[in-house]
Amino acid sequence: MALTPEDVVNKRFQSTKFREGYDQDEVDDFLDEVVVELRRLTKENEELRGQVGGDAAPAAESAPVAAVVAEPVVVEPVAAAPVAATPIDETAGTTNLLQLARRLHEEHVKEGAEKRDALIAEGHATAARVIAEAETQQRIQLQKLDQERSTLEGKIDELRTFEREYRLKLKSYIEGQLHDLDASSVGSTTDNTAPKPSFQGFGA
Repeated sequence: MALTPEDVVNKRFQSTKFREGYDQDEVDDFLDEVVVELRRLTKENEELRGQVGGDAAPAAESAPVAAVVAEPVVVEPVAAAPVAATPIDETAGTTNLLQLARRLHEEHVKEGAEKRDALIAEGHATAARVIAEAETQQRIQLQKLDQERSTLEGKIDELRTFEREYRLKLKSYIEGQLHDLDASSVGSTTDNTAPKPSFQGFGA
């Protein structure tokens, strides 16, 4: 059964019929249950400590990190200029168009790189936060288990002290009863062997 500190605090032993105190067998059985539960908590504590060291690396590796692919540059077609009466410098128009396309391409590449860096940083921050929260929860659970173990150990020490004092008091009580019994037996024997008083001297 799952033993809690409240079970130890609220445990009540049945009184014996022929002497004061508690039933020794019942106290021994309860101490056995406390020891079993304490061992279980200790084993669970060790398993949790092992999980803290083993789960940190997979959590970091499994954090999603999005990769951003630069969007392809789409160059809008430029409407053909109406034919003017005056001659047009076709070489200058082609150069301006290439410069515009190059500038748009560089802007798209720069924007894509910034988004990529932002997403990578966000992914690292999320992974770090998840790991920190997991470690915090593990520490809280370990602290609770340590407190429960300390409480159980304190209750066990109190029960052992109580049992030791009870045995000493019981031994002293029995020895006192035996001493009184011996004294009463000696007194009865002395009264029976003592000479009876004579009243003959008072009649003379």
